[in-house]
Amino acid sequence: MFKKILIANRGEIALRVIRTCKEMGIKTVAVYSTADKDSLPVRFADEAVCIGPPMSAKSYLSIPNILAAAEITNADAIHPGYGFLSENEKFSKACQEHGIKFIGALPEQIAGMGDKASAKATMIKAGVPCIPGSKGLLTSIPEAKKIAKEIKYPVILKATAGGGGKGMRIVWEESELESAWDSARQESAAAFGNDGMYMEKYILEPRHIEIQIAGDQYGNACHLSERDCSIQRRHQKLVEETPSPFMTDELRERMGVAAIKAAKAVKYEGVGTVEFLVDKNRDFYFMEMNTRIQVEHTITEEVINFDLIKEQIKIAAGEKISGKNYYPLMHAIQCRINAEDPAMDFRPCPGKITEYHCPGGHGVRIDAHVYAGYTIPSNYDSMISKLIVVAQTRDEAILKMKRALDEYIIEGIKTTIPFHQKLMQNKDFCKGNFTTKFMETFEF
Repeated sequence: MFKKILIANRGEIALRVIRTCKEMGIKTVAVYSTADKDSLPVRFADEAVCIGPPMSAKSYLSIPNILAAAEITNADAIHPGYGFLSENEKFSKACQEHGIKFIGALPEQIAGMGDKASAKATMIKAGVPCIPGSKGLLTSIPEAKKIAKEIKYPVILKATAGGGGKGMRIVWEESELESAWDSARQESAAAFGNDGMYMEKYILEPRHIEIQIAGDQYGNACHLSERDCSIQRRHQKLVEETPSPFMTDELRERMGVAAIKAAKAVKYEGVGTVEFLVDKNRDFYFMEMNTRIQVEHTITEEVINFDLIKEQIKIAAGEKISGKNYYPLMHAIQCRINAEDPAMDFRPCPGKITEYHCPGGHGVRIDAHVYAGYTIPSNYDSMISKLIVVAQTRDEAILKMKRALDEYIIEGIKTTIPFHQKLMQNKDFCKGNFTTKFMETFEF
């Protein structure tokens, strides 16, 4: 087992990793930019090293700075959290070259799953259901038109290096295709330095359901059931829950088998997520594989009583997984509390928190890194905390979430708490009647 782990991240996920490390008897190193010098991860880690100015490119995305911090503190492993360098092939490889264990996927696994076109080809070969579309990257407009005609409109153009909705265009008819092609490529090149595009059939009114997986270096893989992430805005998740209200036992079994096939196809090592789109007929299609811990890993932990960060660390240390699949014993919901103003189109609202009181009670969990007097910097993601509740049934979980949101006090800045309060009273949400299009008609 590792003696000291450096956490190459910030905010609530850095603190989350520190907590598990301490419970395992492992020393921790926090790295921080000058904007985060007063953060809780810096305070609670055993050691802390400043790695640069607020700009991410010169701190949390600087591989040389992070590796230097690991070397001067004699850390024998690095946990990347999520975001930043967590799915960076070069960082994983650099850790290998410096004799430091990267607690995440191997470089070749990150590369294979990070490129969406090659990932899809791998999944088709493994027998995982995929959305009809191009077999690889598109090379021209005539080729795109030919494929679109075969799979029928609407279609969606996607950047092979994309994420967060960038480089994506829905095309409803052939007359729109050329302009969509040009704008998607330009956006992708600007955002990712890669203008490679592929095409898929556009699934109308889908659910976004992901399967949590784990695999070890001995070829074993298992799944830890599903999470429904359909409540999202501009491809950014707002609320997650497990089990999905749309799920059946038969569908869960089929999706679990497919997710394990996906993991074994790339000899996956670590914890990760296989994401699917599920149509109204409960047919599901591979979307992508995330080779890291997810923001919403918390709700899976709550319904199966399982520490996924601990499992990550154990796998990285060379331990075998049990190979047992896990199924939800309760119902959990997570609300992402962001420093945003939902009344102003979710505009970011960084600033100083003047008053802070978090909810408590049975079945309520807060993953946060803030406190009264803390200033939310404008340099990073606007997430303040994650509010998680767990109960015996979905109805009970919704009632508990309502109560917890009412208790949550954050003053000095605008937050998404009022949005979540309204969502928990929405009839369609409460009945489980929603798709990824829900937010297009939701009125705040």
